[in-house]
Amino acid sequence: MKVQILVDNPNSWIVPYAQQLNQLLIEKGCDSTLIHKHEQVVKGDILLLLSCESIFKNLSFNKHNLVVHESALPKGKGWSPLTWQILEGKNEIPITLFEAAESVDSGVIYEQAYIQFEGHELLEELKHKQGETTIELILNFIEKYPKIEGKSQQGEDSFYPKRTAKDSQLNTDKTLKELFNQLRVCDNERYPAFFELNGHKYYLKISKHD
Repeated sequence: MKVQILVDNPNSWIVPYAQQLNQLLIEKGCDSTLIHKHEQVVKGDILLLLSCESIFKNLSFNKHNLVVHESALPKGKGWSPLTWQILEGKNEIPITLFEAAESVDSGVIYEQAYIQFEGHELLEELKHKQGETTIELILNFIEKYPKIEGKSQQGEDSFYPKRTAKDSQLNTDKTLKELFNQLRVCDNERYPAFFELNGHKYYLKISKHD
């Protein structure tokens, strides 16, 4: 089975998990490759599109083009679904493995699971569970393939918007307890939490003391 794993941002948080997945697939006897450019994709059996920042359009190259999305599709289509749900106060986050289609996040669903959090995890911990569950879903698909059938998405769509640096701005009228979920999903280096006061901009970085 020829498997390709596409992560189109070589600096993405998911790269270590994609590398781990690639090695596990090789150990299972797959002809597996990790690539970072859309033009590197060739014909094969399965293309895994992990945390891609731009849409891959050549869906005819492979028999299956699989995407992992952290919502109960068709609810929560769009950008950064895990982050938005943490901000909503949720600790049980659905994660879905589905077939890529021309219409974004609309393909048939193959596997679903739930990520359980306790409400204290910071971004690195959130991403770690997301990465581990992503690997589990894909390996489950590989184990069952080709005796696996997808089911069409049912229900009303909802969409999350793309997050920007402005989403990391803290409201100085709120307490730390009220702001905690927002702090949890900020990246201390790439998009740190900040607030503006008395004509100045200040950054807040968060870490956990264990």
